Amino acid sequence: MNIKETFDRIVKWREKHVTDRQMLLILSFVVGFFASLAGLLLHGIIHLIQHALQAGFGNFQVNWFYLVCPLIGITLTTLFIKYIVKDNISHGITRVLYAMSTNHAHLRGHNCWTSVVASGITIGFGGSVGAEAPIVLTGSAIGSNLGRLFGLDNKTLMILVGAGASAAIAGIFKAPIAGLVFTLEILMIDLSMNALMPILIASVTATAFSYIFSGSKMLFDFQLQNEWQLARVPAYILLGIASSFVSLYFMRSMSACEGMFAKMTRHPIAKLLVGGLMLSVLIFFFPSLYGEGYNAVNILLCGKTATDWSTLMDGSIFAGHTNLLVLYIGLVVVTKTFATSATNGGGGCGGTFAPSLFIGGFAGFFFSRLWNMHQIGVYIPENNFTLLGMAGVMTGVMHAPLTGIFLIAELTGGYQMFMPLMIVCISSYLTTNIFETHSIYALRLAREGKLLTHHTDQTALTLMNMNEMIEKDYHPVREDLPMGKLVNEISRSNNNFIPVIDDDGHFEGVIDITNLRHIIFRTELYQKFNVSQLMRQPDAIIGLNDPMREVMHKFDKTAAAQLPVVDVNGRLVGYISRVKMYSIYRKVVSDLSEE
Repeated sequence: MNIKETFDRIVKWREKHVTDRQMLLILSFVVGFFASLAGLLLHGIIHLIQHALQAGFGNFQVNWFYLVCPLIGITLTTLFIKYIVKDNISHGITRVLYAMSTNHAHLRGHNCWTSVVASGITIGFGGSVGAEAPIVLTGSAIGSNLGRLFGLDNKTLMILVGAGASAAIAGIFKAPIAGLVFTLEILMIDLSMNALMPILIASVTATAFSYIFSGSKMLFDFQLQNEWQLARVPAYILLGIASSFVSLYFMRSMSACEGMFAKMTRHPIAKLLVGGLMLSVLIFFFPSLYGEGYNAVNILLCGKTATDWSTLMDGSIFAGHTNLLVLYIGLVVVTKTFATSATNGGGGCGGTFAPSLFIGGFAGFFFSRLWNMHQIGVYIPENNFTLLGMAGVMTGVMHAPLTGIFLIAELTGGYQMFMPLMIVCISSYLTTNIFETHSIYALRLAREGKLLTHHTDQTALTLMNMNEMIEKDYHPVREDLPMGKLVNEISRSNNNFIPVIDDDGHFEGVIDITNLRHIIFRTELYQKFNVSQLMRQPDAIIGLNDPMREVMHKFDKTAAAQLPVVDVNGRLVGYISRVKMYSIYRKVVSDLSEE
């Protein structure tokens, strides 16, 4: 008996003795374990590469090390993706959102490991991106593929994908509550008891195994020395507002850089060189941009004097100039976005989760240092505001205030900072939301109409598949066809309309059979008229890539019974019936209501 037959027997036994709900809970535990293992493996690859590289460079050569290694890392990652993966694995969290929105939570099997390898190479060689998004994609892919392996339905797959994402965040940061709220705020449609328990199991499991694998040491070192004071509330509010503008800068500049690199798709070597050289030069001048940058953030969190913080500038042209610390910090905030964009745009693999934390920490320190240097009101501790800046910028970038609050609190053990965290995150979220209503992950999908939301009707439209609604039971005619022959086509048609196309299949118009009733039996007119004289333009035309909200709007506006669908070249694909579309819509809404 081979492996496939053995597994098929296991699946049949499971279907007979274990309910889908029980299987969901069991798989949530398994997903939590493997997500934690994937996080451990990724950070192991990163640290192994960094240690091997840095051991080969003396301190006097450190700048040359920064100038060369990032370009090598992006090149190796590009080759790995092009010749081994042969698929797009960038923008991990966005890809999870896309899969949930358009593909019934189906993620490809290779996503269970390829992101770990690709991002490990990228970050290990100095790529200025984060490991979190690749691990979220990995955890979600593990959940998706395990669910499909055991024959679970699409609703259950959606929960397992969310559980995998939650486990990834919880495992990396040892923050189970943050893992839960991250999934509920960013990935999931609605909070329900069916989804809550599997996500909790996955988060707690991943966190527990992370403690087993790597001990109790947290990702950031932070000792609260100055408890929050009511007199600092104005500073908290101003930091939240400042964080929102930093978030907007991060999102807008990232989008612009991505657009620039997207235009270079047809020239991969030029794209690689521009991205790699841009990253290497930035790290050459600002070594803090190397890798995830968490060591640099820890210096800001743990330092107490300008001398402590000035160690950030070691290996740079600013080294030894303590008086330039604030300038250096400000320049790092500005250039981090370009370093991250160059990494991914050039061909590297990594996420924006860590960069948002990094920029937030540096922006919070910059804010507090300027405040204290100019003695604006009450003294504010730099290390506390570094922490608060991380929460504020992450909230603005992700539109996830609860994730910002709980992640930073759990990461640092800074639960005494809850009030300042809430003030900063609320201020940041409300300000950012004025200018941008979507997170950095959802922005691209929202523009394409492929984003799930917490609104049932919008979610139903997003989940509807246009290809399932397009009907192709029609008999097209040419515009030079005589009316006599048109009558023969009408007798064969099962619809009230006949599309008119040219020789290349381009849509020209439509014959509405109901408008021909007064002349259809007048045989003396059969040779006097042809299709071009009888056809008309439809009330609207649907593009094959139109979002479903736009399709629904066209039907509501025209009250048409059917509308033609054309591809990007104007060729007729089929038509959509109002009756069928609304039937599918009601079915999707009903399914959502049952969850």
